[in-house]
Amino acid sequence: MAAMRLKQKAEETKEPKKTVLAVDDAQSNLQVVESALRDDFVVHLAKSGSMAIIALQRFVPDLILLDIEMPRVSGFDVMEEIRNSPRLRKVPVIFLTSHAEADSVVTALRKGAKDYIVKPFDPTNLRERVHKVLAQSSGQG
Repeated sequence: MAAMRLKQKAEETKEPKKTVLAVDDAQSNLQVVESALRDDFVVHLAKSGSMAIIALQRFVPDLILLDIEMPRVSGFDVMEEIRNSPRLRKVPVIFLTSHAEADSVVTALRKGAKDYIVKPFDPTNLRERVHKVLAQSSGQG
């Protein structure tokens, strides 16, 4: 009986999971991201830049994972929308992309990205870097 109460108390004091919005036009990439993060985070998926912008009108995630190259609305376009929005501008963004060129990395960082991960990526590395950026953005790191 006492053990049951302790378990219930531990569950009640658990912080809610942070939310991550992953944006990529490749379904396979979204599946890998979701699989890598779902134990630690609530993961929302957007299959395009325009879908991401619509999702961001509905909720503010704790972090955004953003591909660069997508049809019509690029990751850099989404980043501009984020930084121009008073309710979104403080949300940390990690670019998760196949663009390994130094110019892309520099552009992403200048636009305000907190990190830059090149695909293909290691799921454990992704999870750790998401935790690190979230800890830094909340003043814990």
